[in-house]
Amino acid sequence: MTVTGTASPSTSTGRITRHPSQTELDELCINTIRCLSMDAVQKARSGHPGMPMGMASVGYRLWTKQMRHNPRNPRWLNRDRFVLSNGHGCMLLYSLLHLTGYDLPLEEIQNFRQWGSRTPGHPEYGHTPGVEATTGPLGQGLSNAVGMAIAEQYLAARFNTPGHRIIDYKVYVFAGDGCLQEGVASEACSLAGHLGLNNLIVVYDDNRITIDGSTDLSFTEDVAARFESYGWAVRSVDGDGNDLRAIDEALSAAAAETNRPTLIRLRTHIGYGSPHKQDSHDAHGSPLGEEEVALTKQALGWDPAKVFHVPEEVLKSMRSVADQGAAAEARWKELLESYRKEEPERAAEFSRVASGTLPEAWETFWKENKSLFESGAGVATRQAQGAFLDALMPHLPLVLGGSADLTPSNNTRFKGAEDFSRTNRSGRYIRYGVREHGMAAIMNGIALSGLLIPYGATFFTFSDYMRPSIRLAALSGYPSIFLFTHDSIGLGEDGPTHQAVEHLAALRAIPGLVVLRPADAGETMYAWKYAIENRKGPTAIALTRQAIPVLDRRAFPGAENLLKGGYVLSEGKDPRLILIASGSEVHLALAAAEELVSEGLEARVVSMPSWELFENQPEEYRSNVLPPGVRKRIGIEAGVVQGWERYLGPEGVFIGMSSFGASAPGGELFKRFGITVETIVTTARRICS
Repeated sequence: MTVTGTASPSTSTGRITRHPSQTELDELCINTIRCLSMDAVQKARSGHPGMPMGMASVGYRLWTKQMRHNPRNPRWLNRDRFVLSNGHGCMLLYSLLHLTGYDLPLEEIQNFRQWGSRTPGHPEYGHTPGVEATTGPLGQGLSNAVGMAIAEQYLAARFNTPGHRIIDYKVYVFAGDGCLQEGVASEACSLAGHLGLNNLIVVYDDNRITIDGSTDLSFTEDVAARFESYGWAVRSVDGDGNDLRAIDEALSAAAAETNRPTLIRLRTHIGYGSPHKQDSHDAHGSPLGEEEVALTKQALGWDPAKVFHVPEEVLKSMRSVADQGAAAEARWKELLESYRKEEPERAAEFSRVASGTLPEAWETFWKENKSLFESGAGVATRQAQGAFLDALMPHLPLVLGGSADLTPSNNTRFKGAEDFSRTNRSGRYIRYGVREHGMAAIMNGIALSGLLIPYGATFFTFSDYMRPSIRLAALSGYPSIFLFTHDSIGLGEDGPTHQAVEHLAALRAIPGLVVLRPADAGETMYAWKYAIENRKGPTAIALTRQAIPVLDRRAFPGAENLLKGGYVLSEGKDPRLILIASGSEVHLALAAAEELVSEGLEARVVSMPSWELFENQPEEYRSNVLPPGVRKRIGIEAGVVQGWERYLGPEGVFIGMSSFGASAPGGELFKRFGITVETIVTTARRICS
């Protein structure tokens, strides 16, 4: 559907004529947003003024009329969500937050992009009240929004009753040409259409400009047709982006959509009102310049001498949103009180989940299953994970799982799991398809619900496809659980394209990400315990394809020691040497230590499943595990050496990979690349001689 608005006359002729759909107050509010954005960028001498100027009208209308939110309580559980996917235009968001009454005073707008301000150069979740997701890397916010929409649909299916719609929010997104060109958004939007996420509404800022210039240089596809092929409803609003009636009509129709997500293609003009930079890439990523700002303000009917000016009538009008939002939340609380009386069990679970508390069954599970993997035959840690999830997941209904089309290989679908689908919103297993990047970003959106814990899996080598989303999860503190199987050359014949070599080092390099590589089934179980309980940030778990021994915990320290990151697994009487390993290589270290003892060389074996957790232990503990006086050390890991120097020191040696792998059986590869008991023993003799 296309709605045609009335375009404004050329800015070069003087004062811009107010759009017929706007009252004088509407125009004043919209131009306040534009001028705040221009002023903040100009004062900072950096930023992106063009997008906020072009999207000011739709931002104003959405935030003051269409969207349900409460500036006095930004974390109200049933608020509509807004995601600024084209996060470079964040002054639009910051202006709206300030003007509608969020805790973002004008001083923060004036301190845009400066040290310590709550108005950073791109929106950051948890840093600024009202910011729902960290955006800036294009396509990420839009993809997060798909996860947010999935979360709402699942929560509604679980908690709502015919008389009590406790969860029924919409997810609104602003996205530009850059977002729609990024592959991650294509992956996520394809899945959104497949699932029929009717609560997802995306406003496409069709200003036809990117950093390089006109989109004609590189982007001439029919975006509307693409989204229609995904299964989306598509509406178009032509004109200049200022027709409030057409915007209202499109947003209202999208909110009423029952079967599909909606894309609203809104024709806008970047740098709207600027006499010399409107519709130019010059308005994208640089200040307009003081002279151009003054000319633009004149064209908008604004006094150029007024900087960071907010008229009283604008503040009074837009701050009324806070009263409306508070009233909406009060009505919701009344509904919630009725829900508690009529649905006490559901209400109790909802309150528990809202508080971030795990169910009592969680602790009961650990008491009853602590010995699940204390001993037994060799098993791949990916298979141990599958058995563990079969036992665990019935106790955790607010954990949603999935895989990027590798379910049988990843062992992530637990017994009794139903698929989340267009016809079953209560399903807890998500079929992401071959969309690793999209999966990771969608998981982050699910985590942003604050109520659900997502996990998703693929082969470890494809963590490269997911890295941007994993990085944002770590930066923002999203508690997503990233699972990776086939963690080394041990996967064998699929060859170097599928064999992770540098990936442990790459993930360990991300601040805020906890990486776990368990040594057996028992450590795998406790890796999951940590991941579920970790609500401060993301967790990555790397698991084997090949079977490895299950350590007999009646003879070795308990697997719960994984929670310390590193621990002494085998203690020599007076060790001259420390063998440090993770994952499948721990067993090589144990076998080597046993052989060395028979030769009279005592060696301590340390299982090091997580550098991050080990570094969080007290210095005294770390020194007890790795005594500074024992300087002869060997690190063993089927990955590259980067980072190991922190534990090996100047006299240490690393046994691992220094090249890509090859296609052959896994056991043969370990021999060919020298990651063997024999290599460890020979090396130990040499450095201790």
